[in-house]
Amino acid sequence: MALPQGPLEHRYRGEHPVRTLAYLFREDRARLLVAVLAFGVKHSPVWLLPLVTANIIDIVVEQRPISDLATNIAVLTVVLALNYPMHLLYIRCLYGSVRRTGTGLRSALCRRMQELSIGYHSRVSASALQTKVIRDVENIETSVQQSSDNGLNAVMTLAGGLAVIGLRVPAALPAFLIVVPAAALLVQRLRARLRSHNAQFRREVEQLSSRVGEMTSLIPVTRAHGLERTAVARVDGSLRSVLTAGLRLDMLNGHFGALAWILLQALGIGCLALAALVAYYAWLPMTPGDVVMLSTFFTTLTASMTVLMGLTPIITKGLESVRSLGEVLEDPDLEVNDGKQRIEKVGGRIDFERVGFRYDTEGQAAVTGFSLSVAPGETIALVGASGAGKSTILNLLIGFIRPVSGRITLDGRDMATLDLRSYRRFLSVVPQESVLFEGTIRENVGYGLETVDEEQVRRALRDANALEFVDRLPSGLDTVVGERGARLSGGQRQRLAIARALIRDPRILVLDEATSALDTRSEALVQEAMSRLMRGRTVFVVAHRLSTIRGADRIVVMDQGKVLEIGSHEELMRGGGAYARLQKNQLG
Repeated sequence: MALPQGPLEHRYRGEHPVRTLAYLFREDRARLLVAVLAFGVKHSPVWLLPLVTANIIDIVVEQRPISDLATNIAVLTVVLALNYPMHLLYIRCLYGSVRRTGTGLRSALCRRMQELSIGYHSRVSASALQTKVIRDVENIETSVQQSSDNGLNAVMTLAGGLAVIGLRVPAALPAFLIVVPAAALLVQRLRARLRSHNAQFRREVEQLSSRVGEMTSLIPVTRAHGLERTAVARVDGSLRSVLTAGLRLDMLNGHFGALAWILLQALGIGCLALAALVAYYAWLPMTPGDVVMLSTFFTTLTASMTVLMGLTPIITKGLESVRSLGEVLEDPDLEVNDGKQRIEKVGGRIDFERVGFRYDTEGQAAVTGFSLSVAPGETIALVGASGAGKSTILNLLIGFIRPVSGRITLDGRDMATLDLRSYRRFLSVVPQESVLFEGTIRENVGYGLETVDEEQVRRALRDANALEFVDRLPSGLDTVVGERGARLSGGQRQRLAIARALIRDPRILVLDEATSALDTRSEALVQEAMSRLMRGRTVFVVAHRLSTIRGADRIVVMDQGKVLEIGSHEELMRGGGAYARLQKNQLG
């Protein structure tokens, strides 16, 4: 199935969500029209049946020719036979349009998330974005489907019924136009009184969900302190509250449901009695069949009006989901690369020229006046206390954020003028927590590469000191690592991350606390692998353990976004400055 082409997000500018929905379905207007026509044909028995029933009663009472009976039965049989193919046509056109639009929306959201800046992703949680892609789009699909099914049902019934009444008993039409909406409003008012109780029950269920989530997350602590009974008692309290609220809601639903049904039936009986009196005393020209028809239509049309009034929560939920998606699709915090110079080759020279950056326009600067010239193939280590600005420098280097002042150049070209997507093809990052996806080792190591053979993968794994444990796994390269690499140890995951970097042969390498979470043996294996990875490349290293960066060409010591001193390990130790004090504190 072909997906909608081109971005959808350019239409999201705070417009009314109904207009947005109309735009989303623009390519399926013809299908939607066919769906409405098909629904009209398939639904026609609902309003034709009272008319045919009235005709048959009159044929029997007035002793008309039996051929009239056959004609009415034939008409009803034909429209009943058409219901099946028309229903399938309706489902194919309407539901197909809804599914295609939902798929297009999810695709647009995923594309937009790839275009939004890292700053946006640091502000908005991944679970919230996942909810928008899955639940909000599902809400829109469900809302459109239910609104179409129930709304078209009600509208077609009302239109058909009122048309039949207008043609058959025109004198009764004004009464129906007044009484039917009034009756539907009364029924709706009765049901509306349940909303507050439904909201109370929902809050109790949400509280229970929170308690269960809390209990599961605290199981290690609970077990360690022998507090199982206390934890279960807390959940049992919420369970009792949900039980009480649920039983109360069920009883209220029963009361109001019965009252609404009695009211509707009583009004129907009143309509039947009134129609019978009108026919009996000949106040209006009305046949016995008309009496039955009007009584049937009163109940049917009142129910249809009630359905239309009850669609409001469904429609509101769908429109709110459209607004929720708009928060992502119209957010201006984008990384713009279109029209900028593409990078075809990278030498590896990086120059920071009095670079400044702040995350909050009114807050303290994260980096101030940072200047550094890095030659191709040089290894630079960034050290300093937490909050010194090390991670900010790495994010500026990768292009996740842009300098507020100063500039960064790559091989003499201002990075603000470059297509960062093409630049990142020559860059690899090994983070503190390696990011693996649910897939095989082969897929994780070769992630993003169009063609990669087994020998390349094995060579990268060998250089990353990972081949020895991969070959011991039951399925070797085809072993599934689990979600986020859950089936591997921390050291194994990190060596796979290094293999992923090696196979790309990057010119610029970023190592962000790559060994801080490892035990001594794993750290030794990873350090050996990283030494191979760093050869001949421009490398930026952030490390908490100063022992891991002694071999760097230069060490940059930072504090509160500023450079305190720069030099090799030996030079800085001889100087007795900030770096020497950090070394002393760690060794001491």
